[in-house]
Amino acid sequence: METINYPPKNEWSKLLQRPTIDTISLEQTVNDILVDVQKNGDIALAKYTLQYDKATIAKLLASEVEFEQAEKLCSQELKAAIQLAKSNIEKFHKAQKEEIKIIETSDGVNCWRKSVGIEKVGLYIPGGSAPLFSTILMLGIPAKLAGCKEIILCSPPDKNGNLNPAILYAAKLVGVTKLFKIGGVQAIAAMAYGTESVPKVYKIFGPGNQYVTCAKQLVNKNGTAIDMPAGPSELAVIADETCVPEFVAADLLSQAEHGEDSQVILISTNEKIISKIKLEVYKQLEVLPRKEIAAKALENSTAFLVKDVSEAIQLINEYAPEHLIIACENDEVISEQIINAGSIFLGNYSCESAGDYASGTNHALPTNGNAKAYSGVSLDSFVKKITMQKITQEGINKIGPAIEVMAEAEGLQAHKNAVTIRLKK
Repeated sequence: METINYPPKNEWSKLLQRPTIDTISLEQTVNDILVDVQKNGDIALAKYTLQYDKATIAKLLASEVEFEQAEKLCSQELKAAIQLAKSNIEKFHKAQKEEIKIIETSDGVNCWRKSVGIEKVGLYIPGGSAPLFSTILMLGIPAKLAGCKEIILCSPPDKNGNLNPAILYAAKLVGVTKLFKIGGVQAIAAMAYGTESVPKVYKIFGPGNQYVTCAKQLVNKNGTAIDMPAGPSELAVIADETCVPEFVAADLLSQAEHGEDSQVILISTNEKIISKIKLEVYKQLEVLPRKEIAAKALENSTAFLVKDVSEAIQLINEYAPEHLIIACENDEVISEQIINAGSIFLGNYSCESAGDYASGTNHALPTNGNAKAYSGVSLDSFVKKITMQKITQEGINKIGPAIEVMAEAEGLQAHKNAVTIRLKK
């Protein structure tokens, strides 16, 4: 993890670059799989499951027997932890429901919005080296609260054709409609286009590797909505002399262990603090089971020594991190000046892992600088807002003449006539 002292502003953009990949060859590989699944359906799904997951699947749809077995295989401790997380996530997202507000814009003109759950949604859950059953809670709970009628979930099987028991348990707990043992690009294709077994959905959610991310972006071009453009995990930390170096180091490693293409950023005005944190990072790294992955991610990562807090804030707003921890004395004051971040964690005890699992906020967040324009997943991600209006005779008399003038100025006579005929009546 390199340290850069007092980086000049004209070099920030270059210094804050994320790890890059060869997108041309990636897109070609991904597109070939998408086209194959679109044309050949379940046959293509079986082929790619054997090729990439080394598994032969007789039936893609998870059975009731598998759900029952999974519940027995999950320990009581794990089930209790999942249920606690579910309760908190449910509480936070339920509070996001909006009451309908009818606004009278003019006498006799009433306008409002209603929220309608997206009928069919697809959730992608990675299941390789880290089976992310926590993401099922983050996506399945708001989908259910929003009133989505069909919640399809895809997750890759192991070489024996089985899913992680915790994935099955969490899926049943949140009310997933159907769970399919499909991973990677082929899962995104199945949900986007539909196959003999997998229903076509209207919007796809969930994290994944560079292939899954690319697949989501390509199907989005073809008309399937997605949650957001998202890539490898990332974390930025602003730390001052009030931070606990061991805590900060643990947080940095918690993101670095996600994948070799993950990235972490440390920013401080105190050179000694940076040194202490880095020392602790490499000390803790030595005992991590995912040491090699985290070490590779640290090669993509940087510590910045800046002249003051104002510059730290500017650097963060330029980087627009997925996660931001503010381990500083004036954490709340600093947070008010942050305008580009997916999720912010304040103080020494607000570890990023809390947001990943059980505090209640959603961990599906924009990465790769997309926090400049995108929000993380929320209840709103699973609904459509339909505007409504009711205009009385008094109302059309009130606003009709203005509509006539505007329509005529745009040369749209039929628009004008639709009003005129009512005014005459």
